[in-house]
Amino acid sequence: VQMVESGGGSVHSGGSLRLSCAVSGYTYSSYCMGWFRQPPGKEREGVATINNNGGTRYAGSVKGRFTISQDNAKNTLYLQMNDLKPEDTAMYYCAARSYSSWECWSLIAHNFNYWGQGTQVTVSS
Repeated sequence: VQMVESGGGSVHSGGSLRLSCAVSGYTYSSYCMGWFRQPPGKEREGVATINNNGGTRYAGSVKGRFTISQDNAKNTLYLQMNDLKPEDTAMYYCAARSYSSWECWSLIAHNFNYWGQGTQVTVSS
């Protein structure tokens, strides 16, 4: 399984970015994919997850500002990030696992098996 993120960058507070994650080699029909982030000096944290049925879960800190989506025809996962804040600054990673309700909605990084290399998002005030 290969997962390759893109779309990171530097923006001012209030700005927007859309992250993409191209997925290949993943053959599970029932799956969970997600976005995680790791701020400097902190542990990796869950941002949002989505399953093969389109169900979604968001961390409270991003709910209403971020939207996770997928394009199955393009095998691509997205994270639309609006109203960005300096505290959103982090390395952002996409991840995947076979679907399991508790693990998918837990937003816990160690529950996911496959990871991309990350893309940096920096938000200045």
